[in-house]
Amino acid sequence: MNSAAAPARLDDSPTPLRRFVGVLRILLALLVLAAVVTQITDQILNDAFDPAAYFGFFTIQSSLMNVVVLFVGGVLALRVAAEPELLARVRMSTLSYAVITGVVYNLLLRNLPADGSFVGLDWPNEVLHVWAPALILLDWLLAPGRPALAWKRIWFALIYPLVWLAYALLRGTFTDWWTYPFLNPGEPGGWPSVLLYIVVIAGVIIAISAAAIGLSRLGRREPALLEPDPV
Repeated sequence: MNSAAAPARLDDSPTPLRRFVGVLRILLALLVLAAVVTQITDQILNDAFDPAAYFGFFTIQSSLMNVVVLFVGGVLALRVAAEPELLARVRMSTLSYAVITGVVYNLLLRNLPADGSFVGLDWPNEVLHVWAPALILLDWLLAPGRPALAWKRIWFALIYPLVWLAYALLRGTFTDWWTYPFLNPGEPGGWPSVLLYIVVIAGVIIAISAAAIGLSRLGRREPALLEPDPV
C-alpha cells in the first residue's frame, strides 16, 4: 500500500515546511492586528475615532476575521499535518474578502481626493489593502496541508458579504453615511450604478472563490484530517 497517498491523520506530525508556514501565519496575523490597533490609536490621539464608522467598514471587519483565521491556521500548522475542511472553507472565504478588498481599494478608492476628514498614518492602510491580501493569497497558493474543497462550498463565501451589504445599505439609507462612495445612490448614476457595482463585486468574489476551490482540487492535495483508527 502506498503510504504517500494515505490521508493525513490527527496524529500525523507536521512537516518542517508546514511548521514554517504556521509561524509566518501567526506573524502576519500580528501584523494585521498591529495595523488595526495603530489606526485606532492614531485616530483617538487626533480626536477622529468613530467606533461605529470604523468598525462598519468591510476592510476592518474582514481584516479582523483574517487575524483570527491566520492565528488559528498558524497554530494548527504547528501541531498537525493537514487542516480540517471547515478551516479550509473559512480560509477560502476570507481569502476572497482580502483579495476583493485589495482590488476595490486600488482600483476605486486609492486616488480619491480627501474630503476634509482625518487622514492617518499611511503604513497601516498599505498593510490592510496591499500587503495582507497579497500574502494571504500566497498562503493559499503555496502552503501545504490544504484539503480539496467541494464546489458547493463556493456559496459559503457569500454569506458574510451579503449580511454586510444589507447592513451598509440600511445604515446609509437611515443615516446618509455611506461606508464607500460606490454604495451611495446620491452619487452620479444613482441606484443603477450602486446595483451594478454590487453585481460586479459579487461576481468577483464568486470568481475568486471558484479559483481558490479549483486550486485546492488541482493535482494531489492533502485531504481533510481524519480521526485515527481505533486500536
